[in-house]
Amino acid sequence: MKKYHKLLLSIASGLLLWAAWPLRGWAALIFVALVPLLYIEERISKGEKGHVLWLSFLTFLIWNVLTTWWVWNATPAAILAWILNALFMAIVFWVFHFTKTKLHNDRIGNFLLIPYWMAFEFLHYYWAAKWPWLSLGNVFSTCTTWVQWYSVTGAAGGTLWVLLVNIMINNLACCERKRDKKAIRVYSIATILLLILPIIGSKIAYNHYEDKGTDTEVIVIQQNCDPWNEQFDKQFYDAVVQRNVNLAEKLVTPNTRFVVSSESAIEEGIWLDRLKDVRAFDILGTFTERHPNCCFVIGGFSYEWVPKGMEDDFPARQVGNSDRYYYAHNTAWLIDTLNVQHRNKSKLTPAVEAIPEWMGFLKHFSLTVGIARGTLKTDPYPQNMSFDGHQVGVPICYESAFGGYVSEFAKKGADLLFVITNDGWWGDTPGYRQHFEFSKLRAIENRRCVARSANTGKSGFFNQRGDVIQSTEYWKEDVIKATLKANTEKTFYTKHGDYLYRIAMWLTFGLLLVTLVITIMGLFKKKT
Repeated sequence: MKKYHKLLLSIASGLLLWAAWPLRGWAALIFVALVPLLYIEERISKGEKGHVLWLSFLTFLIWNVLTTWWVWNATPAAILAWILNALFMAIVFWVFHFTKTKLHNDRIGNFLLIPYWMAFEFLHYYWAAKWPWLSLGNVFSTCTTWVQWYSVTGAAGGTLWVLLVNIMINNLACCERKRDKKAIRVYSIATILLLILPIIGSKIAYNHYEDKGTDTEVIVIQQNCDPWNEQFDKQFYDAVVQRNVNLAEKLVTPNTRFVVSSESAIEEGIWLDRLKDVRAFDILGTFTERHPNCCFVIGGFSYEWVPKGMEDDFPARQVGNSDRYYYAHNTAWLIDTLNVQHRNKSKLTPAVEAIPEWMGFLKHFSLTVGIARGTLKTDPYPQNMSFDGHQVGVPICYESAFGGYVSEFAKKGADLLFVITNDGWWGDTPGYRQHFEFSKLRAIENRRCVARSANTGKSGFFNQRGDVIQSTEYWKEDVIKATLKANTEKTFYTKHGDYLYRIAMWLTFGLLLVTLVITIMGLFKKKT
């Protein structure tokens, strides 16, 4: 195969991955998207010239840029994110190639890609450069009738499915080239079954599943403030909170239990040791006094002083040149007539809300065209908030992309999930539409109804099958209401979380260890 053929195949894989991705892609393309890249790897592993690392890097760079170009609207660090994420993916693919050549350099060896890739996706949930946006299982967010079994496997099951089918099709093509009739029959039947049985089973489950739980009336507000152009001053802060109240008044009834508003709807700086001085709480408290059966769930930034002796904590921020330090949080609040509850965001958006500690020299600077600077202080784990017998989980923005994290709310007893976000930073791009789709997967995984409030972007309600019950339009002030089922039953995935990823991590560790031993033994043999 000529060099330019490999280059074209590498580009083809990148374009297919992009063409499969939500929202305007065709998800079925994902089942063949990696086949050109696997074919390149096969030829190189058999002795042809070529660099797996750089050819796969080209594939993944195309995918990253074309799928998440909109990140540029929020931060110039998007360029670094595209390059690094593509490089990480390419390294994973190269390690798979290296392991395959050492352990099993044939069709069976192609299956070694599965644990490596799934372990990489799992790593993206926890390290500083966390970016689960392009986890392969997310591709089916527009085909929820295909993946009702996510309640058992989570989105990791979708990743496993995608990798298996791509490898099977690649191996089938290899059998065709070798004219191995027996293997062709076996791979053909197995590939067809692997493609259709999960879809058939899912559609049966979809048609027979009914939402469970008690009826709960929820209002969702889309306040529609432009995060780039609004004039942020004290009068504006109060006006935004009052706008939320006025919108809620249009639909509130004695049966309403929750009014859900967006991330950062409260722009007033809230100090945790001075909650009685918060004007926004006075406005919202007046609303809950008029409607005592109802509470307000809303987002806003909060601050607290760093305890003495903790000044070296990385998220600690210095007050000018003084000896005082404080923490900043991205916070979800629940306000009713008796209490003010809150939780702080745990999964921070890289570059926008979090800077890795090894980049400490950027701690006091902004990578986000002035949106934020430094690193926010997080809660160590997700915690629910309670009202009127309900436990509710409130993932904040980026957190809704982390299936295993969101499942912790349900595992701890949340009967409803409220996603609060501000997707206005990205403008009218695929970003807010992709983000909206992720809530479908979280609903299926946990069999929880989801209410989603976006400041700007798209708000809506989702039932436990992942269907959109109701949604708003982009860039439109709106308020909607729905009666959701508050479910307390736990799915297999809710109970066990990302067990498929954990298995992949152990397999990867074993494969790396065996590969290392074989490589070292090979080096000793050469010397002797």
